[in-house]
Amino acid sequence: MGRRGFSFGRVLLILFLAFLGFSVVYGSYFLYNKSKEKPVVFETKSPETRTIIKKTVATGSVVPRKEIEIKPQVSGIVHKVYVEPGQIVKRGDKIAKISIVPEMVSLSNAENRLNQAQIAFTNAQREYNRNKGLFDEGIIAESDYRRFELDYKSAQEELAAAEDNVLLIRSGTSKRAGGKGGNTIVKATIGGMILDVPIEEGNSVIEANNFNDGTTIASIADMKDLIFKGKIDESEVGKIKVGMDLLLTVGALENEQYNAKLEYISPKGVEENGAIQFEMKAAIVLSSDQFLRANYSANADIVLNKRDSVMAIEESLLKFEDDKKYVEVEVADQEFKKRYVEVGLSDGIYIEVLEGLKAEDKIKSGVKEVVEGEGNG
Repeated sequence: MGRRGFSFGRVLLILFLAFLGFSVVYGSYFLYNKSKEKPVVFETKSPETRTIIKKTVATGSVVPRKEIEIKPQVSGIVHKVYVEPGQIVKRGDKIAKISIVPEMVSLSNAENRLNQAQIAFTNAQREYNRNKGLFDEGIIAESDYRRFELDYKSAQEELAAAEDNVLLIRSGTSKRAGGKGGNTIVKATIGGMILDVPIEEGNSVIEANNFNDGTTIASIADMKDLIFKGKIDESEVGKIKVGMDLLLTVGALENEQYNAKLEYISPKGVEENGAIQFEMKAAIVLSSDQFLRANYSANADIVLNKRDSVMAIEESLLKFEDDKKYVEVEVADQEFKKRYVEVGLSDGIYIEVLEGLKAEDKIKSGVKEVVEGEGNG
């Protein structure tokens, strides 16, 4: 009995000691793994051959170099419109026809002038006929006859002019012009594309004069002669000059770029929203199959400097030490050494490398990658 109890107690003791030993060993192993530093692998990047372009951006719009507003020469009602937006016209083509509404004061004055001219003509004609008979009979001298003849012809001319003036005020036509509607037909003064026709048949229009700009019948522009018109900040205006190349990006046309050449920079700035802006203009170069609409908003990338096919690295790889610049180059597997470099032009993302690197060099980047599964047993 005592021997059986002794054996059972001994087994329990052995089991307890074994469990205690296992716990110590496992705990030590676990703590070792927890304290063990996980290996880190640094990514590397090599120099690239790139074209570095330093540029500034100006905002503006695409506009025709010359846009003409067509105005009527008479006031009246639009009788007929011959064109519509988008249509190509040549100089002298009909744009619209105006039916004149006579101005009552002018018409009354013209009719009074006509009545007076008729009276004067009747009197001059009577005197001419009477004195011509006397001259034919040799009663009066030729000089007296010629005076009556001159008065008659002058009265005849004045009557014709007065009649023509009344006809012109009433209908816009003239006998001397063969009865054609002279200034009642509005014609294109230049060739180009009709951009806008802001009037319709039946609208009243006012002639252009010293006191009024007149009603616009249509606007015409040469859509092959376009310019970029924009503003550039005073901090950038000193870096640009006439003749520089521009790359235009039009907001409405994705993935399309257009070439332009800077041809004007305003000598005077204008304050806008607390900043001084200078107006600039650039001629847009279009191929035969390209077309831009007027007043497209656009951004112009102005090329300030350019390096073609040079060695370059990402500017974020550079590190600084006093006035020097360096990168960390891999000399062995995951071993890096500081190397000083000379750099050139930067576009804000990539920077030109002048000296200090070779194409095959691998540069330590700031991104770290932890190797999963290592050091965890």
